[in-house]
Amino acid sequence: MIKISIDAMGGDHGPGVVIPALHTVATRRPDIRFVIYGREEVVRPELAKFPGLAEKSEFFHCDVAVRMDDKPSQALRHGRWKSSMWKAIEAVKSNSADACVSAGNTGALMAMSKFCLRTMATIDRPAIAAIWPTMRGESVVLDVGATIGADAHQLVDFAILGTGMARAVFGVERPTVGLLNVGVEEIKGQEVVKEAGRMLREADMNSLTYHGFVEGDDIGKGTVDVVVTEGFAGNIALKTAEGTARQIGGYLRAAMGRTLMARIGYLFAKGAFDLLREKMDVSRSNGGVFLGLDGVVVKSHGGADSAGFAAAVELAYDMVRNRLLDRIEADLDLFHARNPQSPASRRPDVAVDEEG
Repeated sequence: MIKISIDAMGGDHGPGVVIPALHTVATRRPDIRFVIYGREEVVRPELAKFPGLAEKSEFFHCDVAVRMDDKPSQALRHGRWKSSMWKAIEAVKSNSADACVSAGNTGALMAMSKFCLRTMATIDRPAIAAIWPTMRGESVVLDVGATIGADAHQLVDFAILGTGMARAVFGVERPTVGLLNVGVEEIKGQEVVKEAGRMLREADMNSLTYHGFVEGDDIGKGTVDVVVTEGFAGNIALKTAEGTARQIGGYLRAAMGRTLMARIGYLFAKGAFDLLREKMDVSRSNGGVFLGLDGVVVKSHGGADSAGFAAAVELAYDMVRNRLLDRIEADLDLFHARNPQSPASRRPDVAVDEEG
């Protein structure tokens, strides 16, 4: 039995989206159970609509809900120990749940997760990893927003974290890894990226194959299983891809309804267009995994609909079922055993940036 803790108050829509999503997941995953945290007056009426879900869930009332515009430091001051977000994370720490899912404030969720769960012993800073649809299938891309301006050691950490996730999700024993750069030539790019490339080439890891540098268009091509970058560039790439998918979808809808012949043509090609719509649906890849923590935390998009939040919950389910943390710990142990000069003994103090 896999148990997922849920911050029902997170996101733009709260329980009105979260609870129907949990019902969807419960019907598809009979071995899943939920621990739900939120305000009783808004969560209970939604749960009452799904008696089957209520039987598979535990609910705990929380007076405080973290707002989407709260700074991480504010969220910690006002929501520590008592908010629905904190309680959902704390359930993972106490082993009352196997993973946590929230659509709430990203900065607050990361700050609370770091404070409550702490990072793995050899990890400087955690990363947010996204599953990215590609022409070849799917890839893991990280970091997409947690760490701005990572150094070479942190990029190598991200590569190891992403490799563990790819092995858990895709079942690939030795995923290929690429560092996102402005060119594939070894002489191009920032010094930290070139240094990270050198370290990965010399690491001799059985759990990954270092491909080299990749460019932005390689992400969509699926050139490698894991694309590594720092959070600033990764977040821009993610938001650009999502916006482009919506833009192309809008163009297609407008073009198909412009003339009678276009509408007739759409009827003949409906199957192909439905497949294209499915491939371009950003909700199918909803859910960013916080990697590097001593626990599984998944962040759903704040504006996700019920299908999108369900995708994030199922991603958390897959992370637990496929033993994500065990795989990452094994990869980290192997890397540091073969690279004793790496800063394995570093363990940062937990600190929260006032500006988030």
